[in-house]
Amino acid sequence: MTPPDSERASLFARPSARERRLLTDALRTETVGGTVLLAAAVVALVWANTPLAHLYETVRAFHFGVPALGLDLSVEHWASDGVLTVFFFVAGIELKRELTVGELRRPAAAVLPVVAAVCGMAVPALCYVAVNAARGGDMGGWAVPMATDIAFALGVLAVIGTNLPSGIRAFLLTLAIVDDLGAILVIAVFYTSTLNWAALAGAVAGLVLFRVLHVNLRVRGWYVYVPLGVVIWALAYNSGVHATIAGVAMGLLLRVAPDDPADPDSTSPAERVEHRVRPLSAGFAVPVFALFAAGVSVSGPALAETFRQPESLGVMLGLFAGKFVGVFAGTWLTARFTRARLSSDLAWADVAGVAMLAGIGFTVSLLVSELAFTDGSVTEHTKAAVLVGSLLSALVACVLLKLRDAKYRALWEEETRDEDQDSIPDLDQEEDPVRRPTEAERRRRERGEG
Repeated sequence: MTPPDSERASLFARPSARERRLLTDALRTETVGGTVLLAAAVVALVWANTPLAHLYETVRAFHFGVPALGLDLSVEHWASDGVLTVFFFVAGIELKRELTVGELRRPAAAVLPVVAAVCGMAVPALCYVAVNAARGGDMGGWAVPMATDIAFALGVLAVIGTNLPSGIRAFLLTLAIVDDLGAILVIAVFYTSTLNWAALAGAVAGLVLFRVLHVNLRVRGWYVYVPLGVVIWALAYNSGVHATIAGVAMGLLLRVAPDDPADPDSTSPAERVEHRVRPLSAGFAVPVFALFAAGVSVSGPALAETFRQPESLGVMLGLFAGKFVGVFAGTWLTARFTRARLSSDLAWADVAGVAMLAGIGFTVSLLVSELAFTDGSVTEHTKAAVLVGSLLSALVACVLLKLRDAKYRALWEEETRDEDQDSIPDLDQEEDPVRRPTEAERRRRERGEG
């Protein structure tokens, strides 16, 4: 029996004031980073499809490093195995914060993004498996269409100028975090080569030292942790575990509890580190990875081959259709079989727009494409499929979200209204008909008083 509305939790509900502040800070950086990411992807595509394509391949294949330490890598591998570790470090911090002090710590709040994310990973993988089982393709790429790229999605939103309300933005960010967790587990379990146990033991010892210094001894100073982090990363790389996992592990070790729990404005070490590192991740690490990963041929014959090969076809179908079906179905199932209901401010058309936006898979999808296949041509066509599937998802999502933009703008203005100009949204203050009449009137209407 479905519980009455008064007893049900609200899906896409507006987060608390503290969560909205953290969300605004994170999304502001990710939106700028997403725009830079889009630009980097375009530069890579143009560069790889002009007479200068040979220069692109030369730069991407150029090797440098320290061979004696097993670190003589190409520029492409430095971007995917080295620079991208910063992105996964931030992902680890986000995951730790959400699981311990954020929305995912409460089962009632976590059930929607978790179910939606799990369905949004499972259905695309099943789409890929179905296509490749029917056409004799390589099953190793089943994980390519699983992840949502929040930076790319927010970059698209920035380009079309949509003001999504904070409830939907929080859902998108949490969905991406759960997606990242799934991708991290998949990379660690299914795409790990033969292990070097001595190097792995060294990496684990480094992580233990990291935790002791940070949690037990409360040592501060980037000059301690940056060199230690580089050593941990190098050991992880030589161990056979994908090196980006080291970034996730270090992010998970940071303290996320506020220094002074009694002070609502107190921050945690994890928040301070994330605030400093996120711009580096969004504005440098991910765009650099995109620059050397997204340069694939988009000529007529190459695209035709992309639509013919089962691996690339499965990836496109997984991102464009599988993500939409998975996220939408997961959200509907949550509303149907739990004590949750859709927020009264929103409609299922909004869920459809967000579900389509989740089909934008870029950073992690490109990374898994490099890990999943040994045939270079299959890898290139799969990367092209990631770009095509993400582009189609973005275009359809733009149309769906633009149709509801007037509603979103009204909700956004309501959330950010500051009639008394005290730099605090009226929504987060006591009702005051004199200083904040519009918010007072909204609350009276909400209570049914006229």
